[in-house]
Amino acid sequence: MSISSALQTGVSGLFANSSAVGRISENIANANTDGYKRRFAEMVTTTTSGGSPDAASGVRAVQSADVTQGGTLTQSAVSTNMAVNGNGFFIVSMKPNDPVQSDYFLTRAGDFQPDAKGNLVNSAGYYLAGYQYQANGTLGNVDRSSFSGMQTVNIANASIPPSATSYVNVQGNLPAQESGLATPGAAFTSSTNFYSSLGAAGQLQFSWQPTSTPSQWTLTISDNSGTTYGSVTMAFNDSGPNAGSPSAYSGAVNSATAPAGFAFNTATGTATLTIANGATPQTIQVNLGAPNSVSGMTQFAGNFTPQTFQSDGSAVANLSSVSVDSNGNLVGVFDNGARKSLYQIPLGSVTNPNGLTLANGNAYQLSNQSGAYTNSPTGTNGVGNIAGNSLEASNVDIAQELSDLIVVQRSYSTDAKIVTTMDQMLNTTVEMKQ
Repeated sequence: MSISSALQTGVSGLFANSSAVGRISENIANANTDGYKRRFAEMVTTTTSGGSPDAASGVRAVQSADVTQGGTLTQSAVSTNMAVNGNGFFIVSMKPNDPVQSDYFLTRAGDFQPDAKGNLVNSAGYYLAGYQYQANGTLGNVDRSSFSGMQTVNIANASIPPSATSYVNVQGNLPAQESGLATPGAAFTSSTNFYSSLGAAGQLQFSWQPTSTPSQWTLTISDNSGTTYGSVTMAFNDSGPNAGSPSAYSGAVNSATAPAGFAFNTATGTATLTIANGATPQTIQVNLGAPNSVSGMTQFAGNFTPQTFQSDGSAVANLSSVSVDSNGNLVGVFDNGARKSLYQIPLGSVTNPNGLTLANGNAYQLSNQSGAYTNSPTGTNGVGNIAGNSLEASNVDIAQELSDLIVVQRSYSTDAKIVTTMDQMLNTTVEMKQ
């Protein structure tokens, strides 16, 4: 090996180890960066000739990263903060609903919070992408092998449209000792809300009047607008295996003025109310309980039990908070207590995560070395799960970085010594000619 070759070898060592120091300093600087993945320089031997035993060998630094090594998950008080537990990446874009496929990236930095328009964006300025649930609660057909069809997750305008009440199930107990009196007492009353197609709230009122006939009551149904729909006589079994259950319904009377109306099915114990609250009247089925069944109203001795009502229908509901469930869905919690899945947040994966190209803002871009891209629901196809109210810490170990720094510093100093020694030898050779 010639003096100049040895000199070049030392210089290559200086370049390679300075590159390694740069990676170490980068790791230490990002030790507290959420989702950061440690980068390092691997030393690879180089030679200037085709395998000759006398050829000078140098070294170069090849950049690598521990992309697949997860960091520790920490709790966060922000409900839209998320962390990946296992394999996979959040899918993000540079702009909301970006149509350019090359502007989509993968990241583990899940410190997402809503911006002024309700878009979830992390501190690096990347917008979280997902699949929005349709009104029927499904995603429809999605392309899992590209970024097309994905939307920026937005929580600003999430709401549940109103729905009209179509049924009311009534349960409760009437006091048996109050019926059959020569002078019956006052009626027992109860009420429940119902909703129109526009979400307007109304109130159905039930008046249970005991009669002078034992185990017999007259029910009158009206609403808070002053409309009386109708009445029906309800008799109960006073003994036998069906004691306390309705025995028969009779004497149904329609008191409403068309288009409002009242009808009663004595076989099922169901009243049909027609509510005149629009061009198309609303119909509500009021289920009191079939004869010889204790699934609805009962009559036993004791106190009057205010009815419990089961019904559908609701007013328009506005979003009050969000959370991430175990299936990776962003779930909205609304002011009426309802919960609804708003977006599926899939996790992106590639064949070789360490082949991804590093981008600004702790993100990664697809490359030829990363292999095929797909995205999957959490917990499927080898991807991990999403933890809500959590953040993933950096996978940097400060002790390891400082230990590596000592080793690299020694190597750099030694390479520098080689360069100075070769320089002295070259000077000596020059001086020999003089």
